[in-house]
Amino acid sequence: MSPVALTIGIVGLPNVGKSTLFNALTRNTVLAANYPFATIEPNIGVVNLPDPRLDRLAEIFGSERILPATVSFVDIAGIVKGASEGEGLGNQFLANIREAQAIAQVVRAFDDPDVIHVDGKIDPASDMETINTELILADLQTLENAIPRLEKQVKIKKADPAKLAAMQQAQAVLERGDTVFGVAEKEKLDVEQLRDLSLLTAKPFIYVFNADDGVLADPARQQELRDLVAPADAVFLDAKLESELVELDEEEAREMLEMSGQDEAGLDKLARVGFHTLGLQTYLTAGPKESRAWTIPVGATAPQAAGVIHTDFERGFIKAEIVSFEDLDAAGSMAEAKAAGKVRMEGKDYVMRDGDVVEFRFNV
Repeated sequence: MSPVALTIGIVGLPNVGKSTLFNALTRNTVLAANYPFATIEPNIGVVNLPDPRLDRLAEIFGSERILPATVSFVDIAGIVKGASEGEGLGNQFLANIREAQAIAQVVRAFDDPDVIHVDGKIDPASDMETINTELILADLQTLENAIPRLEKQVKIKKADPAKLAAMQQAQAVLERGDTVFGVAEKEKLDVEQLRDLSLLTAKPFIYVFNADDGVLADPARQQELRDLVAPADAVFLDAKLESELVELDEEEAREMLEMSGQDEAGLDKLARVGFHTLGLQTYLTAGPKESRAWTIPVGATAPQAAGVIHTDFERGFIKAEIVSFEDLDAAGSMAEAKAAGKVRMEGKDYVMRDGDVVEFRFNV
């Protein structure tokens, strides 16, 4: 199994706080100006997935360094109505997120007379509809180009009719205004057949509501917004606050969060939700050199997990010595965990669990 990279494309209308959020995510200072199209080239940043388990492993093993799992974020210029037809710097930016595994749509849910709204009013439902419409139209263009070619290939038996059927079903879904991801499960749409098209609306969506104190302190309003986007995941944060938090040390950041009534940084929530949305998890390795988190899909077997470190590990897999992080943490050392019977030897059929601490045995 190749290393698993988590890449999330950030989209939204101009002036909803995408670049402010991106600055916080990456601690980079990208241009965050108060006018449409301030972001011209896509900004790509790689950020660490917060994981306090690694600090504890480094303590137990005396590790010299810590290497957490990472999430890549791609910040795309603000999309406006007509983006799918090239309006407002549209098409090139839609192309930039085709390779992302998920799309985080930043939606404005804050009032600020100093920050102009591209449509002149704060209306999350309307904003989401604008973005979704542009993504749907872009996907329809892709399908309208691909279907006639595939029809010819199917006629001469050089293509799979099931692939054509999936494309036609997706086209019907989009034409009625739904996203592929939103209805795939309910309508048994085979998205695997569509994978090579990189359809934007086939990607999992996460909705990031950039909110003010009023919304962050109002569970009923949050539930209304969650209901708008269900079954997709929703994250509520204040991008401006997040960009201030990353400049503080841990203690100061915790105090500032408490003062704002939050129990967890929005960025940590977003990283966790990204993992959940894509069905990913991490396993851990540790030793004197490093404590490290490795990203794998939920359901990956021990040999597949080994292959993320190196293909030789998967090819020559013999067995894996595994202890859960919780058991190792409680025991305080591998020797104590072994003495307590908490360390297991697992074979090639073992399905990995989040937080497994592993040492692979292999022979090549």
